[in-house]
Amino acid sequence: MTHEEKRAWIMLVVSTVGYAVYAVVVLSRVDGGPLTATPYAGVLLWTIGGAIVASIVAEIAMGVVNPRASRVKDVRDREIGRLGDHVGQAFVAVGAVSALLMAMAEWDWFWIANVIYLCFVLSAVVGSLAKVIVYRRGVPQW
Repeated sequence: MTHEEKRAWIMLVVSTVGYAVYAVVVLSRVDGGPLTATPYAGVLLWTIGGAIVASIVAEIAMGVVNPRASRVKDVRDREIGRLGDHVGQAFVAVGAVSALLMAMAEWDWFWIANVIYLCFVLSAVVGSLAKVIVYRRGVPQW
């Protein structure tokens, strides 16, 4: 497994776990009231920060476990990275357009923030998943 494939796995796992923690904490705070009245901003910031820290720690641990591993990117790594990034970026665009439309319709900030966060997570998860699949099955020939 290449260094870049391991990085894709780290991003996939950390993004998924981070969002799951966020969803569980926010949903546990509802207490029978409306979901839009649930405090979410602090949890959102902490889970994003925690995911960043977890990714950094995982990458450091990966380097410590195998310090001699090559970190050189070849043409295949660059192609796979580009493909995964293009796949994932579609969700960033969907999130931006959705948030724009929700803001124009004057939806509650809760929904706007959560759609943006969800689309960032989907971008990371789907992009990383695409990278892992291509690493396992090969770069598609067009």
